Amino acid sequence: MDDAAIELTRRVELRRQDVSSRLTGSHRARFGQFFTPEIASSFLADLIVLPHEGPFRLLDPGAGVGSLSAAVVARVMKDCPSVELHITAFEIDDVLVPHLTESLEECVAFAARVGCAVTYEVRHNSFVEYATGWLLEQPEQFDAVIANPPYKKVNTAAPERVAAESRGLRASNLYTIFVGLAVDLLIDGGQLSVIIPRSWANGPYHEPFRRFLLARLSLDFLHVYDQRGRVFADAAVLQENVVLHGARGVQVESVVLSASGGGDDPRVEREVPMTEVIHPADPHMFVRIPADDRATAIAWQMSLLPADLADLDVRVSTGRVVDFRSRDALRQDPGEGTAPLIYPGHLVDGRVKWPALDSKKPNALLRTVETDALVLPNETYVLVKRFSAKEERRRVVAAVCSDDDLPGDEVAIENHLNVYHRGNRGLPLLLALGLSAYLNTTLVDDFVRSFSGHTQINATDLRQLRYPAVQDLVHLGAELSAQTWPGQAELDDLVARYVPAMSEPASEFATAA
Repeated sequence: MDDAAIELTRRVELRRQDVSSRLTGSHRARFGQFFTPEIASSFLADLIVLPHEGPFRLLDPGAGVGSLSAAVVARVMKDCPSVELHITAFEIDDVLVPHLTESLEECVAFAARVGCAVTYEVRHNSFVEYATGWLLEQPEQFDAVIANPPYKKVNTAAPERVAAESRGLRASNLYTIFVGLAVDLLIDGGQLSVIIPRSWANGPYHEPFRRFLLARLSLDFLHVYDQRGRVFADAAVLQENVVLHGARGVQVESVVLSASGGGDDPRVEREVPMTEVIHPADPHMFVRIPADDRATAIAWQMSLLPADLADLDVRVSTGRVVDFRSRDALRQDPGEGTAPLIYPGHLVDGRVKWPALDSKKPNALLRTVETDALVLPNETYVLVKRFSAKEERRRVVAAVCSDDDLPGDEVAIENHLNVYHRGNRGLPLLLALGLSAYLNTTLVDDFVRSFSGHTQINATDLRQLRYPAVQDLVHLGAELSAQTWPGQAELDDLVARYVPAMSEPASEFATAA
């Protein structure tokens, strides 16, 4: 049985590689296609708990060439040969349907060799239309879903998004739409095994999806591939990927967390209380995935910090200047009637270096009636990059922007920066210096990485952080005001001296190489 199962998955993997190599980038982008390699397919299939015998209805909602379905058939052949497996596979792409059918025919034939009963149905139409009742008023239910759903952003008027909202699911990407609708088609106790980007787990855009999902599904396993691009090596994938398994029903009290680099790298697993993953008091229901003891220690240490932004009387917002909307007002060089314009490239070693002489980005914004709402008083702010470049080691990069750095009475902050302020006015300088130092610590960077799988840091993420007390930040700022900006190790040590919680023993986890 093992030899036949291995031969089946090998055949389908070769088909996947061949088809993937012949599809153009524009074709794949049209459908949001990222085909699942054999190793990942087997991983997802192994998570599904199969019965020893009897019928088992499997849904593969974006089946591609059939890699995931074939992996489940291989499992049945090896472990549960008395199961009567029926596969319902959806595929909307005309190019892929013949390849999918060929793979499923092979599944039937190879299973029959060892006495396994496998049947299938290929549905060459939209899974979203089906699941939202456009094609069937009462869609059937399934015992399990296995999926690598399409990744494609959809605007508010897209038919898929409108259809999902008709079922109470607000989602902005095809992958969250597919997962949410698939969960709705599970029987009580039915299982979901999917590989999806980690971006769903936090941030404001995916909060409605998280609420929809967690109201229906009990998470019991979360695996993070923490090296971008290792899983989907033949596609330009920048996000970390998460394997999620759960069952339709009430949330269990614990969840298994797992992590690996990618591919067939060894996994590290541990079981933790669900409250470590979704904090009961978190109004946004962020799903944190501290996959090892080090990440848990970092989260615990961060929880010791005494303040939130309200305690500091500080707010954080996104920079107001969206450059493509203000193109006519952008100026490469400052001049009469302009205000300094700050981009992420102006942040250097904890301060703003302006103008940037070697940058392709503008350095100034023309002051007009139309740009009045885009500027702030030229005072002291803390800026944090919203996006970190792929080659950057740090996820959180902060700097102080003060009136000493810039001429004039006003400053414009570009939209790729977050801005700490007090009611759209500046912060006291010493507080700003201390706050920037804290945000630039290794501890904060590692904590953010533990629950954020993408390179974007939203204002919502920064609002969720805990912060040192005001007086500790001010004292820290006073120390920094008398010296040049320190290196990373020196900065971590300095912050730990002034912020008691950050000198706790757990900090050795955060500062380890």
